[in-house]
Amino acid sequence: MSSGYSSLEEEESEEFFFTARTSFFGRPQGKARPGPQDDQKERETLIYLSKEEVKEKIQNYNSSVTDKLKMTLNSNGIYTGFIKVQMDLCRPITVPASMNPGKHAHNNNETAFHLSEGYVNTLHISSINTVREVIEALLKKFLVTDNPAKFALYKRCHKEDQVYMCKLSDREHPLYLRLVAGPRTEMLSFVLREHETGEVMWEAFSIPELQNFLRILDKEEDEQLQMLKKRYAAYRDKLEAALGGVWKPG
Repeated sequence: MSSGYSSLEEEESEEFFFTARTSFFGRPQGKARPGPQDDQKERETLIYLSKEEVKEKIQNYNSSVTDKLKMTLNSNGIYTGFIKVQMDLCRPITVPASMNPGKHAHNNNETAFHLSEGYVNTLHISSINTVREVIEALLKKFLVTDNPAKFALYKRCHKEDQVYMCKLSDREHPLYLRLVAGPRTEMLSFVLREHETGEVMWEAFSIPELQNFLRILDKEEDEQLQMLKKRYAAYRDKLEAALGGVWKPG
């Protein structure tokens, strides 16, 4: 079984688990996606710390760690550590067909899968690694061939009993955010998601991928039409039965 650990510096062999999913847009009810007020446009002011301040914060961080995932400060001032990223993807991802030989490859020996919901991967990164590099590392770890531009990294934090989701810019440094927030995931956690529908970079998708999405949408449309027809057919039968009872002789 996969350990869920990966590094930007080391390559590992790892098993992957996927579940099939037919719906393109469907999500479980009650699961919130970031709304306009959650997807904050304003970024918190980045506070640059001196080497001594970083050293003190790392010491405080490590003293609070309960899962042994500590940070290390190097002599050059760069520090390394771990972040956990929850994979929260609602659209299929493209992977090599060899990962699931039973599926038919739609193009260039690739196939579409939906990653198991809620999977958490632990990444070993440095303080100079950017959000974009973290996204690329996650996709590489799962052998995803999709364009990294399709995805975004969000930070989830709790403030005054409210949960806020904020999309990070490509230039931000996740390990710095982890250090400042401390090791508690209740205070700060990272989530990988697709860009919202209104901001999807459709030019980043290949033609076979777009054709596959259209097939899925056609299938969902047909399923919805069939359900609607069955509902109205049931209503019609009840009305006809009621009318038959009213006009029945005697």
